[in-house]
Amino acid sequence: MMATTHALAGVALAVLVGTIFPGSAAGTSLAPVAAAAVGGFFPDFDLYAGHRRTLHFPVYFNVAAAVASVGAVAAAVIAPSLALAAASAALFLAAAGVHSAMDAVGGGLELRPWREESDRAVYSHHHGRWIRPRRWVRYDGAPEDLLVAVAFAAPVVYAVDGAVETGVLLAVGVSAVYVVVRKPMVIATQEVVDALPERIVDRLPGRFVDDFR
Repeated sequence: MMATTHALAGVALAVLVGTIFPGSAAGTSLAPVAAAAVGGFFPDFDLYAGHRRTLHFPVYFNVAAAVASVGAVAAAVIAPSLALAAASAALFLAAAGVHSAMDAVGGGLELRPWREESDRAVYSHHHGRWIRPRRWVRYDGAPEDLLVAVAFAAPVVYAVDGAVETGVLLAVGVSAVYVVVRKPMVIATQEVVDALPERIVDRLPGRFVDDFR
C-alpha cells in the first residue's frame, strides 16, 4: 500500500488512543500523533535496501509495541515526566507493526504488481520466510488503496482539527495524485530504461530495472 496510507493508519491509531484515553499523552499532545505517523511510514525506508524485509517486522514490531505500551502505562503512573516519550515510542512501534502486517494483504514485491507475478508480500523474520500477498488491495496506488487511506483519514478529520487535520487532508491529496499517476509512471520508467545504454542499466539497482528487462 501507499506510504501515505500507512502513515494515516498510524495517525488514526494515535487519535483513537487519545480519544479513548483523553487524559493520556496521546490525548493531550501532538508528539505521539507525529510519532505514530512517522512509525507508519518508517518501514518503507528500506525501499532501496531489501524492501519489505530490512525494516519490516510484522511480528517483532507488534511484540515490541505491546511491551512499550505496558511501559507507557507504567510511566504515566510512576514517572509522569517520561509519559510523553513512552507513549510516543509505543505508538511509533505500533504503527510500524501495523504497516508491516498490512503489507501482507497488499500486492507482491514487484514494480508492476497488478500483474500478480510475485509471491512475496513481506518478510517475517520470526518465521524465517516471506508471507505471500493476499491482494485484498491489489497494489500500492490501486483505487482501493485510496479508499483505505480515506477510511483512515475520515475519523481523524472528524475528531481533530488544526495541524493534524491539515496534514491528513494533504496526505489524502497526495494519495489521490499518486493513484492517478501510478501506472503511467511505470510506463514512463519502462521507456526510460529501454532508451538507456545497457552499460548504464547494469549499474542501476536491480530492484528498479529487472522487471523492465
